[in-house]
Amino acid sequence: MRQLLLNLGGKISERFSFGGQQPEFATSSAGRSKMLEYDQALIWVSLILLVFGMVMVYSASISLPDSRKFANYKHNYFLLRQAGFICVSLVVSYFVFKVPVSVWQKCAPYAFIFTLILLVLVLLPGIGKIVNGARRWLSFGGMNLQPSELMKMFMVLYAADYTVRKQDYMHKLTKGFLPMLLAVAVLGLLLLLEPDLGAFGVIVCIAMGILFLGGINGVWFGGIALSLIGIFTSVILLSPWRRQRIFAYLDPFQEDNALGKAYQLTQSLIAFGRGEFFGVGLGASVEKLHYLPEAHTDFLLAVIGEEFGFVGVAAVIFLFYWLVRRAFEIGRQAIMLDATFAGLAAKGVGIWIGIQTAINMGVNLGALPTKGLTLPLMSYGGTGILINCIGLTLLLRIDFENRLMMRGGRL
Repeated sequence: MRQLLLNLGGKISERFSFGGQQPEFATSSAGRSKMLEYDQALIWVSLILLVFGMVMVYSASISLPDSRKFANYKHNYFLLRQAGFICVSLVVSYFVFKVPVSVWQKCAPYAFIFTLILLVLVLLPGIGKIVNGARRWLSFGGMNLQPSELMKMFMVLYAADYTVRKQDYMHKLTKGFLPMLLAVAVLGLLLLLEPDLGAFGVIVCIAMGILFLGGINGVWFGGIALSLIGIFTSVILLSPWRRQRIFAYLDPFQEDNALGKAYQLTQSLIAFGRGEFFGVGLGASVEKLHYLPEAHTDFLLAVIGEEFGFVGVAAVIFLFYWLVRRAFEIGRQAIMLDATFAGLAAKGVGIWIGIQTAINMGVNLGALPTKGLTLPLMSYGGTGILINCIGLTLLLRIDFENRLMMRGGRL
């Protein structure tokens, strides 16, 4: 037995002996474990949300062709389009994953400026497409592009790159904070002209979150946070229809509100109430039968709540919680490896997904006033699905580079 242990120890020592050379797992790509190269849990959680969202989009939209507005659509129209969006997004994500994080950092300012130009084009008559009174889309051969969704992704990259470039000036007002404030102000003006207050709120949270994590002066951060609260309050108070929506939100079941500005909210709450603990079953929702508007987009969670109950909603919340937590873990790991841009970008993706998910769920559950924000990865929409997938692919790439650096490899 003693001789056997000595022989085994000799073999182990020989196999992992550095001897002035790199270990085998750092030099041989064939010998590297595939399990160590990718965060498979991140991939599977993302795919589960995508597929479950596609199923629920089909369930929520299957009765839409019975209405006059969608009379020319087939019952599987939204299912097929959502499946197409997911397939295209996965193909694009495959190629995006091959792009090093350093390339994203170099392109971040140009991508930000490009998206600002798109937001200007949206406002031009004859170019921007108006849907339900909002001018938020650019139409290309039957496909609609929503630049505000692109801006969420590119704000993550731009804010992370800005924080790295201005690291020595983050405690100075003129060189560190004012340039970002100006950029966000211009962006906010364009989004409010659409209008898209929900997207502006998410983007502001992304920018402020990354600046806070990057070490901005705490006094200025607090002052700007209070200023933003004041700006959002003023926008609501100075806009009659937004003010009416807030008052309706405060008392949704009052008769005039329930039949007017709070109609969506009351129908959403009824859907959750019908679902109780285990739900009424997949496909058995009543609220989706032309009672709950936008059931396949903004209020998809309400249909999940009705058909799968508290258990289904809790499962969805847990999956999104896991995604956000994993994003911050990957970001913290990258910063420990001195990859500051990658770390801030990863945490920015976590802030983006977390804030948008929280707002959408809050609206569905009556905790927040109604806003036009979709549930990431799940709600119907081509641009949203594509950009969400690209954001998570960037997160996967950052994790991949973290693992490579920890194992002594090169990018």
